[in-house]
Amino acid sequence: MASNAPRTGYAPVNGLQMYYEIHGTGRPLVVLHGSFMTIELMGKLVPGLAQSRQVIDVEFQGHGHTPDVDRPFSYEQLADDTAALLRHLGIANTDIYGYSLGGGVALQVALRHPELVRKLVIVSASYSSAGMYPEVLPAIAQITPELFNGTPWREAYDRVAPDPAAFPTLVEKLKQLDVTPYDWPAAAIRAITAPTLIVIGDSDGTRPEHAVEMFRLRGGGVFGDMVGLPASQLAILPGTTHVGLLERSDWLLAMVVPFLDAPLPQAGESSGSQALRP
Repeated sequence: MASNAPRTGYAPVNGLQMYYEIHGTGRPLVVLHGSFMTIELMGKLVPGLAQSRQVIDVEFQGHGHTPDVDRPFSYEQLADDTAALLRHLGIANTDIYGYSLGGGVALQVALRHPELVRKLVIVSASYSSAGMYPEVLPAIAQITPELFNGTPWREAYDRVAPDPAAFPTLVEKLKQLDVTPYDWPAAAIRAITAPTLIVIGDSDGTRPEHAVEMFRLRGGGVFGDMVGLPASQLAILPGTTHVGLLERSDWLLAMVVPFLDAPLPQAGESSGSQALRP
């Protein structure tokens, strides 16, 4: 009987021993988790995606199984780690799904290593600090390690971390990352070649206006009946918070799988379907 257990391992990349899991078979898809998370906290999404593709899950520096090292967190460094892992595994081109922290990292992979990226799914992330509600950063500044006591995040970390006592360091490094302003050039976001699905909750930390702005940069904001559907897509999930997105696996699978399965636009084309013709 075939086993459903994933292949697991540690990749020696950029001074890290970076933990990864590989689920399923087929076209590769990298799944990048959010802050304070482990792979298991992505819930039903991973097994759902693995039904039709090879899902490569990673755990970032200091998260889950991956030991921390003496360097601060940055989106750019985490993206370089992810790219190095893919090259270590011999994956030349892949789709990428990133949630929250992972969404920012996925954008940076596309910016810094575009040859690796076929399609992007950016969930609950922004390309600028200005994309978040102004009350988000003051709330992050008040986070303490004790706030996670008894939560699934702390319980998952304690189960698999090589040094559970390092959790306060993880909290401090993530807080420093979150309160450091960033503003990636709009021209660079526009120049990403990978079709992009942008997803937020309607009560998320990312402002809907910012998600629409990012959608326009990715080729959206057109009258599709006249000019055809753009290759990129936007979804705003009703009644959904930032953390609540983790409970929307069924909704996400219903959108993400068809988006990833759709053919890539042909060279010179900017839309994924023909316009309605009278």
